[in-house]
Order: sequence, then structure tokens, then C-alpha cells
Amino acid sequence: MDLSNPETTLLVACLSVLLIVWFLKNKQPQKGRLPPGPPALPLLGNIFQMDMKAPHKSLIKLSEQYGPLYTVWFGRFPAVVLCGFETMKEGLIERGYDFSGRYLLPAFKKVSNGYGVAFSNGERWKQLRRFSLSTLRNFGMGKRSIEERIQEEATLLVTAIRNKKEMPFNLDTPVRCAVSNIICSIVLGERFEYEDETFLTLMENIAVISNGLSSPSVQLYNNFPKIMDFLPGPHKRMFKNTADLKHFLNKKIQSHKETFQKEFPRDYIDSFLINMEEEKHNPDSEFVDENLLMSVLNLFMAGTETSSTTLRWAIQILVKYPQIQEKIYEEICEVIGSSRRPAIADRVKMPYTDAVIHEVQRVIDIAPMSIPHMTMSDIEFRGYLIPQGTFVIPLLSSVLKATSQWETPDSFNPNHFLDENGNFKKSDSFVAFSAGKRMCLGESLARMELFLFLTTLLQSFVFNSVIDHKDIDISPATSGILVQPRMYKFWAISR
Repeated sequence: MDLSNPETTLLVACLSVLLIVWFLKNKQPQKGRLPPGPPALPLLGNIFQMDMKAPHKSLIKLSEQYGPLYTVWFGRFPAVVLCGFETMKEGLIERGYDFSGRYLLPAFKKVSNGYGVAFSNGERWKQLRRFSLSTLRNFGMGKRSIEERIQEEATLLVTAIRNKKEMPFNLDTPVRCAVSNIICSIVLGERFEYEDETFLTLMENIAVISNGLSSPSVQLYNNFPKIMDFLPGPHKRMFKNTADLKHFLNKKIQSHKETFQKEFPRDYIDSFLINMEEEKHNPDSEFVDENLLMSVLNLFMAGTETSSTTLRWAIQILVKYPQIQEKIYEEICEVIGSSRRPAIADRVKMPYTDAVIHEVQRVIDIAPMSIPHMTMSDIEFRGYLIPQGTFVIPLLSSVLKATSQWETPDSFNPNHFLDENGNFKKSDSFVAFSAGKRMCLGESLARMELFLFLTTLLQSFVFNSVIDHKDIDISPATSGILVQPRMYKFWAISR
């Protein structure tokens, strides 16, 4: 833990004042027979062994001493860490149901209270996931209709970038707006202009929330929520921005309630409202207002942030390695040309581009610790007894960066996904979308977005950096639940 950071130092100092009182009030007996791990301090757990700027790296380092299955303590609560390909495969796939719960870190609990498709458990989660998958497919996910929407939005993004008139600019906002419009069209039934002030405010809120999830303040909140509720910090702004997003989405839901027609559902919200109407006399129905709001928020956030962040990072990496950018363009010229829009059918004919996109996802490692899992019952696993409700960390980074799985795990190398003949090759160790029952439900949409947006941009522009391309740092600016790229300005030179 880096105590040279003034924010962290202040927070730890304030925490120390209240530790003894809280410890006396909140003693909790240990249950089960957990895997061994590093010695933990009372109440503080292993916080001083965690690098708040990159906790996943601390966990990987601990695995070198304690093995692929071990326990760390976050405050008073244990977390079982699954590290490495074999452990992850056994836990998330072979024992998928056992580890399929969603552990509600205090920050997530405060925001969701266990509602919504991303943060629910049990029968609620099963119903919401089944409904969400079928509804997303009904509105085009993985189909030609959504492909056309992405193509149209990619063309609008190209126009927005051309309007920069080859002046240096930050990719963050236009790319986030473009990607968000895809999920907005599915969930809300509309898209927004990039200059729309309300839309821009929403994008800023999402950026603050994403950055907040990786801040030391929020990580401390997840360890000591009762104390942090009384202290200032970025966690306060994150919760406020989440409340603002909820307010916006609630207004959209209310508008849908006033105008929807059961026979003609326009989007995800309408489809949910139809189920609410059909089950209004069922006291056990999960189709209630709380699940509607949180599911829409989950889809809106995830559908905006992960793909847009990956695209921003992809451009940054391709600017750092211009020879790779040029090689993709050569493949675009050979397969697509300059007179038509890229299509999903082109991907199978473009193995190098496909390999680069996969390698971008592998290298950036966007959710290095996954979203927290939880055991669904008391389970025996590799000789240990892990109690029901235990926090489980599937350390995706330990697979995506494993020396046993990749030739050059710490370097950007598209050859990881190419065979000796230059054909694309899959890898079981590619877990960028996680694995098992909690795998990202928007995976097929994200894959389409990444390919179509990136190829359309590179068909239209050469991207160059304001600084020397060799000086671009592609390590994360922040790392926590999500990782964020560093900010650079680029030139987009029309081809």
C-alpha cells in the first residue's frame, strides 16, 4: 500500500482513530476450513500487503508464495483467490454453479442492494439473466440488425472525428458516445447526438464512476464501509454520479410506462414492462421496478464503458506500434477496400486484425480480478471447506498474463493468436470476458463493436500521437476493479 499518496495517508489516519471501537463492535467468528494465506492483522486484514494502485499485481505476487488457491482478508472478511488457468477452469467451469454467486462488495451493495442482472443472486439472477439474454437477442445482439446499427454509428463517429479537422484531440468522449449509442438503442430505444449536453453529462458520470471504482478511496470503502461513509473522498462523488444516472434512467422508464404498447415493444425497457404487467399478481415476481432500474443501469454502464475503453486503448497501442496499425490497414485494403463499410463477415478473412483485437484485450486486462464471485453453498474444493457466501476472486490477470500460457505475456504480440500459417487461432486462456456461468452476457455485442468500430476508423484515418510514439505508456493509469488507460491526444489524418 502506497502511503506516499496524500489521499491514502489521510484516509488511513482517519481509519486508525476508529479501528478499536469498530473492532469491538464487529467481531466475527471464522467458519469453514479456508485455504492458507498471508497472516492478517485484526480488523485491517491484509490491507498493508496490497498495492492500492494495482491490487491484482499484489495478489499474483502472493500466489507465488501461497499457491494457486489461497485466502486474503479484506478488513474482517476473507476472500478466496483462484489463481492460474487450471484453478480458474476447475472453479468457474467444472464447478461453475458452486462459484456462480455474486459477492456484493460494500460499494456495489450501496448502489444496487442486490437488484439487477449484474448484482443479483439465486432465482432472481437466473430469471433476469435469462430474460436479458433473450431480450438482447430479440433486439439484434449477434444479428444483422445490430450490425447495421454499429456500422451507421461508426460512420457517424468518423464524421465527428473529421470535424476535428486534423487537430489534436482526446478520443475519450467521441468513442464513449459512439459505443454508448449502441446500448442506448437497445435498452432505451434511442440514440443521442454527440453534442447533446445531457448525453455528455451522462458520459462524464460514467467516466467518474469507472475511475472511482479503481481509486484508493473506493477500495478502502470496500474494506471499511461504515467508517468511510463519514469521510470525504472520491467514493462520495462516485455515489452521487451513480444517483444522477439512476435519476436519468428513472425518467426514461417513467416515459416508457406512459407510452408503451404491449403488442409493439420498442426496446429492453418495454419488454421488461410487459413482463411486469403479466406478473403483476405474482407476489414472488422478480419483474419489479427495482430490478428494472438496476438492470437498465447495469446494461447501460457495462455496454458503454468496457468496449469504449478497449477501443481507446486499442488506438493508443496502435499509435505506439505504427507498423501494426499499417499492417491492419493493408489487410483492410485487401479484404474490404475503401468503397464499402466493414462487415462482420469480413472478420474471418482478416486473421491479423482479429488477432490484434484479441491481443489488445489480453494485454489491457480490463477487469483483472473479474467482478467479485461468491460461493453458493458450503463447498469442498481442493481439500478445503469454503463456506457459503464467501467472497471469491477469480484472478483473470493470472491467466491473461501467465508465462505458462503465452510466449511473451508481458509484451504486445499479435502472434499469440496466429498459427504458423498466419491463420487466427483460439486460446482457452483468453478469459477477457471471464468464464463460466457469470461470463459477460454482452460478449457477442462487444466482439461486433470492437471489430466494426476499429476497422472503420482505421479504414478512414491514420492515427498519430502528439508526443513521440515511443514515449506512449500503455500501462494502466489506474487499476482496481477496472483498469483505465492514460490520457493522450492524437491526430487523425484522413487517408
